[in-house]
Amino acid sequence: MTADTPTDVFEAHRPVLMGVAYRMLGRVADAEDVVQDAWLRWSGADHGQVREPRAYLVRITTRLAIDRLREIRARGETYAGPWLPEPCVTDFADTVADGAERAVLADSVSFAVLVVLESLSPLERAVFVLREAFGLPHAEIAAALDRGEAAVRQLAARARRHVDERRPRYPVDPAERRDLTERFLAAAADGDLAALTALLAPDVRLVGDSGGKAKAPVRILETADKVGRFLVAVTGEEAPGLSVRFLEINGGFAILALRDGTPDTVLQLDVADGVVHTVYLVRNPDKLQSLAAR
Repeated sequence: MTADTPTDVFEAHRPVLMGVAYRMLGRVADAEDVVQDAWLRWSGADHGQVREPRAYLVRITTRLAIDRLREIRARGETYAGPWLPEPCVTDFADTVADGAERAVLADSVSFAVLVVLESLSPLERAVFVLREAFGLPHAEIAAALDRGEAAVRQLAARARRHVDERRPRYPVDPAERRDLTERFLAAAADGDLAALTALLAPDVRLVGDSGGKAKAPVRILETADKVGRFLVAVTGEEAPGLSVRFLEINGGFAILALRDGTPDTVLQLDVADGVVHTVYLVRNPDKLQSLAAR
């Protein structure tokens, strides 16, 4: 039997490396760049000295992602309006058999969690991703980050506490999310404000990310009346030429709206107890390019 080539080994681990890089950066293009840089490091390595390729590659990718995140933050760029991560198509049901593991992976890549991760330090974010999303032991994370295990445990506890305090805690029911999303879309498309408002929690929030390049609120909207009126108005204005597809995006059921075949909007809902609690709306065209083939 022919031994796997270095390329075969790298490609076998590419999904994990993309998962690490995307959770670290929240940007598909940057994650792809980091994984490409990891490939260059791997292709020049002495493979005979690498006993555990997965650990080796995760370590390289994590360190490169930390460097990239620090570079992004050092530039001090301002963003027009609320920020959301770049939508990423996921399909954990096809790749992970265990339901509990699917739930963990989906949660770790959700809009709500990735927004909170933006407020962590690069090291805290790396520890959180490696521990919570991929279940790496503290000792392995310490080796990957060249830190002591006690320090990593402290970083992990601090990051977990920070995330738990700031992210909304809605129980995720995929069937309920799909049903409400379909009803939500129908009410918005019909311009039925009463039906749409009935699906919204009184304190619902709409987070719209356009980067100043498309129509979306420049601040987070709150209350069912304000959110409902905005959605009915924008749907009526934008309807001509639009078509929609349903995809699993960032671990959950979502709508991709296309205008003449070009991605225009991603919409996803956080739901619980039969109503919508958060509406995520991504309209920045720069963040939708990776969905063009979908």
